[in-house]
Amino acid sequence: MERSERVVIEGVEFAVSLTTGSDVGLLALHGGTEGGTAELAGEVAAGTGATALVFTQPAGDPVHIPSHRMSVPHCAALREFLASVTVVVSLHGHLRPETPRAIFLGGTNREAARTLRHSLTLLAPDFEAVTEWESIPAGLRGLHPRNPVNLAPAGGVQVELPLTARTRRPGKVQGAPDLPPRPVAAALTAGVERLTAQRRPSRGGRPGSGR
Repeated sequence: MERSERVVIEGVEFAVSLTTGSDVGLLALHGGTEGGTAELAGEVAAGTGATALVFTQPAGDPVHIPSHRMSVPHCAALREFLASVTVVVSLHGHLRPETPRAIFLGGTNREAARTLRHSLTLLAPDFEAVTEWESIPAGLRGLHPRNPVNLAPAGGVQVELPLTARTRRPGKVQGAPDLPPRPVAAALTAGVERLTAQRRPSRGGRPGSGR
């Protein structure tokens, strides 16, 4: 099922698109400012049956609002998303010049972060998947309690992607869609598939190791 809405947050209008699926949720809060994240969320969700929630900015100059301030009660799609999922994979972009190949995996669900690191290491070896706190810049750790990545029952993983890990067209024409790199899309798809499998009940009726 798909639904969309328009919502204003701190004076900025967003177009919000929700596609419901499994209890693993793909989230792109900054689809209008962090190129490729919206396209990655949609592609990975389509390939895995995950739920996807994407925010874009349809008009005006893009404005970056910090994640924890995007968690507003008047966004019905966000409320429905958080009520539908158990764990969140939130896609973001970073432009840290000192770490142009690093994919930082923050958020409160460290087991899920390690699951994604495994798939990224295998399938996107040109990038370094980082889960150690001391190696993740403080501003990219995704630990604020109001950050939507942490509001699902099992928390989630904040995936901070450098530019080359989220678009093959960094100099694209404005308004044209970004094209996520195939290895990164494949790695995230495999990781989300593993998270989904971990959350399925075992034969004894109890959740798997992703609980």
